[in-house]
Amino acid sequence: MSENIVPYLVKRFLRFDKDQPFIFLSAVLAFLGISLGVTVLLIAMALMNGFDNEFKKKLTIMNYPLTIVPKFFGSVNDGLLIDLESKFPDLSFSPYLQTAIMARSGSKLEGGYMFGVDFESEAKVNSVVQKAIEKSKFKKFDVLIGKSLKEEFHIYTDDRLMYIFTHVEPGGLSITPKIKRFKVKGIFDSGLSAYDKAYSYVTLSSLRAMLHLPSNMYDGIHIYSKDPHADILKIKEVLPSSVAIKGWWEDNLNFFAALELEKVSLFIVLMLIILIAAINIISSLLMNVMNRRSEIALLMSLGATSKEVKKVFLYLGIVIGVSGILAGVVLGMSGLWILSTFDIVHLPKDVYPTTTLPLDLSVKDFFLIVGGAFIIVVASAYYPAKKASEVDILTVLRNE
Repeated sequence: MSENIVPYLVKRFLRFDKDQPFIFLSAVLAFLGISLGVTVLLIAMALMNGFDNEFKKKLTIMNYPLTIVPKFFGSVNDGLLIDLESKFPDLSFSPYLQTAIMARSGSKLEGGYMFGVDFESEAKVNSVVQKAIEKSKFKKFDVLIGKSLKEEFHIYTDDRLMYIFTHVEPGGLSITPKIKRFKVKGIFDSGLSAYDKAYSYVTLSSLRAMLHLPSNMYDGIHIYSKDPHADILKIKEVLPSSVAIKGWWEDNLNFFAALELEKVSLFIVLMLIILIAAINIISSLLMNVMNRRSEIALLMSLGATSKEVKKVFLYLGIVIGVSGILAGVVLGMSGLWILSTFDIVHLPKDVYPTTTLPLDLSVKDFFLIVGGAFIIVVASAYYPAKKASEVDILTVLRNE
């Protein structure tokens, strides 16, 4: 028979049949199910990637791409800082001091960390601090606090904020904690409320005065790098054995492993929607085969081969499935455009790192979704097509 018989029969079997409306309805449900599954998968994967990237961006800033810290008996000093600046002129370095503190306003207390920094150097490694100090000049005992702490304590610029230091000093027959009021000179907003509450920044001289530290010693050095994974290896080669270097990701391995596991789990669960929709393809094609047994037998008696009959039903399933995938891609991309263009969903900033939905659909995820859906569609169409090609001509024609 002519090769044109395959596309002709596919078109014919796709038409609505008044005598067998349930076959057409089953095909429509399969089409809608696959479309919905692909749409939901595209939007869900874009959201997962978007949140993942937002958290990485925020954590990179507040945890710093790279940090040099002393080992048990090591130290970080001016000599090491000058040596690193000369060997890596393309990187930015900011030495710091750090101590645990309690911030107090009235009866409210909030624990956290105070960093003593050179604000000019810190601005080069921390864009949040850079933005916060644009119009301010920090003097001794001025402090830069986070937006969440400001809102909790209801304090404003130029107000005084009391800090209680964990370092203690002798006083008569007892020891008392060090207490100092700092002048609030600026407010930073990292987008992560935990950091905005916990971190406070003062000048190096302020913290040295409070802790009685020598002028050439530091608790560590923050480093800004555009490619921290590569630069950490280069810096390790020149560091003395008394200090160590760590990347921002080393403190957040469990967090991002959990995010990746959640993404994979979500992908598998949502792919089940497509799999369930594909069952409708199987049922629709099987009903088609059962109701057209006499037509199939007649075609085969007139010269149609088993291969051609198999192609007809395989292509029929693929047409239903692929059209559903394409419709899902159109709906999914349209949904992503609408969500990214219009502020439909507003997120609480104290919970998430952004108030708008972050969307980032990677090319890899797109092809995984489309490819996975296509494989399910082909696999679903194969069995009914195989059953159609195995129709016994003599039995069918004799009985029907």
